[in-house]
Amino acid sequence: MRSGITLVIIGVCMFGAGLILFYFMEVTDDEILENIRNMGTFVGLSGMGVTLAGILLYLINKNTEPIKENYDT
Repeated sequence: MRSGITLVIIGVCMFGAGLILFYFMEVTDDEILENIRNMGTFVGLSGMGVTLAGILLYLINKNTEPIKENYDT
């Protein structure tokens, strides 16, 4: 249960870091800044995937109560 929440937090942080790397880098002819901006795209997209995996892991591991059927009536 905790691993799903941890993955969601890590994924949101990765997505935020990707946004910062992508949008705060100015478009110039410098190849290093262009590579950092491309890394921001990769980290942001990976963060979305990690967040989705965390949500799915949380939902799969969620403990549900078994169905109790009452046949006494």
